[in-house]
Amino acid sequence: MWLLLLVLLSLIILYRRYRYSLILENLTDKYVFITGCDSGFGNLLAKLLDKRGMKVLAACLTDKGAEELKKETSTRLQTIRLDVADSQSVRAAAEWVSDIVRDKGLWGLVNNAGTAVAVAPNEWLTKDDFAKILDVNILGLIDVTLKMLPMIRRARGRVVNIASVAGRISLCGGGYCISKYGVEAFSDNLRREICRFGVKVCIIEPGYFKTLICRPETHMGRLQYFWEKASDEVRSAYGQQFYENYCKIFEKILLDANPKIHLVTDCMEHALTAVHPQTRYSAGLDAKLFFLPLSYCPSAVADYFLIQK
Repeated sequence: MWLLLLVLLSLIILYRRYRYSLILENLTDKYVFITGCDSGFGNLLAKLLDKRGMKVLAACLTDKGAEELKKETSTRLQTIRLDVADSQSVRAAAEWVSDIVRDKGLWGLVNNAGTAVAVAPNEWLTKDDFAKILDVNILGLIDVTLKMLPMIRRARGRVVNIASVAGRISLCGGGYCISKYGVEAFSDNLRREICRFGVKVCIIEPGYFKTLICRPETHMGRLQYFWEKASDEVRSAYGQQFYENYCKIFEKILLDANPKIHLVTDCMEHALTAVHPQTRYSAGLDAKLFFLPLSYCPSAVADYFLIQK
């Protein structure tokens, strides 16, 4: 009996590996639009797909980011300036993509652009601090997706949205976790709505990773700024000791973040090139072995690990 179960389990694992390994043909004919290519995940993914011969349309926030990316890639790769929080910029980018792909359609959309400019205890922040993140991480993502969907439907392509383990279990105050929960909800609904057109929607859920935009000194400076601009009553209620402990924990998280960002871009690449992409990809051992299992635990268990003592 046990031997039969072992054989059955081995066959299932082998089948899943075989299914996972199947890669699409004619990748060089496919267009992929990626947001947030100045640095980090988007920058590395653009280079990887360009090396595979795909037609990459890379959106960068700055001219400098676009110029540097062009220097490191082939002439196939094309760039455009894009601020996902600006609807006019998004509309112009969609028209630019449409002029390029024409009847072929857009095979892949990777919503990678994101920010974490305001991460701090909620009471230290204002509504505008929340809005700055939500405008980019969720409202911008939605705006880009809606503008690109007709082209994606035409190609029966893929939408790849970058969420986070912070979209499965809230890890910090501010708009970041809220936005990533929103990415999860939007992606799930979108997947069910457009599967009838042959379009697949994939969610990438990275753990803690070092990226070129994740500089500890920058984040620590912002944390100090939010603490100092909080009201006297708030600072008195929380106390200097809480602030110093919060800074130490936050700095340790940033410094210990996984430097192997290719683990994330490997998931993104598979979602775009596989015959059978996964609905969700967890990148990093912390995501697979700690944060995602923790999200299924009773609240009391999660609180034990996450409440600052």
